[in-house]
Parts: sequence; structure tokens; C-alpha cells
Amino acid sequence: MSDPLEMTAGVEVSVADAGTVRKRPRPGERRLQILQVLAEMLQNPKGERVTTAALAAKIQVSEAALYRHFASKAQMFEGLIAFIEQTVFGLINQINQKEESGLAQARGILQMLLFFAEKNPGMTRVLLGDALFQEDDRLQERITQVLDRVEASLKQTLRIAQTQGGSWANVTQDEISVRATMLMSYVLGRWHRFARSGFKKLPTDASDMSLRLLLSE
Repeated sequence: MSDPLEMTAGVEVSVADAGTVRKRPRPGERRLQILQVLAEMLQNPKGERVTTAALAAKIQVSEAALYRHFASKAQMFEGLIAFIEQTVFGLINQINQKEESGLAQARGILQMLLFFAEKNPGMTRVLLGDALFQEDDRLQERITQVLDRVEASLKQTLRIAQTQGGSWANVTQDEISVRATMLMSYVLGRWHRFARSGFKKLPTDASDMSLRLLLSE
């Protein structure tokens, strides 16, 4: 499978090789490796809960070694959520800077969200919240906040489209809010389908046609 910490849209991040365990990791390297292996283990199509014991065994360190880098398992998931947030909103900013059209911005954001999940199956389980089941409740709240911010970004692109005339000029603010929620529901549905299929039914399948229909007026 692809690198579970791979950035999308041509943007890459340097990570330690999950299969390489150094005797003396460089500062910060072990912490990054823990997150990378956690994301890799979340790619299990069976969706089994990842334990710290299994994570430590995968990295070939003791559980105590994990807790030298993270105070708790919840903090490890917070690290993954922070990575997702930084990546997604960094790409949203790139899309908005590149595209002047509000509809082009919306389309770009939606395609990016589908592609991000496709390249990072483990992260998809975090975004959907199922990887956070039986974990600290604040993690669910945290990922909900991230998704709410994404929906707000979509809403802003539709507002821009409204000001740019054309068929969207007569769309009301209420309709924009409903449409943004509908677009987010489409993305979540594609993510769920991907996860339920054991990561076989890709989120981007027929996405071009779907987005044309969803963004038409």
C-alpha cells in the first residue's frame, strides 16, 4: 500500500521508513515512526482496534518506549489528527490560491478530500471516527471540529461562486448552507464506502461525473 503519511496533490513529507528501526533514532524520528506505523496498522481492512502492545511489537520496542514519546494513546491519535488537519488545510489554501472561480475551488477541494482518503486508508478511518471508537471522547470532538472547518471552507467557495454571477447568482444563503452540507455528506459517503469495502471501492471512482452533477445549478 502507499505510504500512510503521504501528502496529496504532489506535496510530500519526509518520514522515517516504517520498516527500519534505528538503535539511536535522531531527535523526533521515533515519534514520527510511531505515528507512521499507527497509521499503517489502521489500514487493516478488518478494522481491528490497534493496541499499544501491538503497536510496540510492530516497531520492535517496549510499550514503555512508546510512552517516552507520547503521554497516552490518545495523544498518538491527536498527532494523527493534527497531521490530517495540517495537510488538508494546507492543500485547501493551495487550491484557493490557484483557482479564482469559486466552483473550481469547491471542485478542487472535493477531489482533494477523495484523493487524500484513497492514498491514506488508515487516515480515512480516523476521519470517519471508527478508529477512535473506545478511545478518548475528546478525539471524536476533535475530528468533528476538523470536518466542520472543511464544510465551512466549502461554504465559502460557494459564496464566492454566488458573487461571480452566472447560474449561481440567484442562489440564496440558505441554499448555499444546504449545498455545502450536501457536498460534505457526499465526501463522507464515499469515505464510508471505501472503508466498508476493505479499501477496494475507491473514493475517486466516477468522481468527475458526480461532482459535475453536485456543483451544477
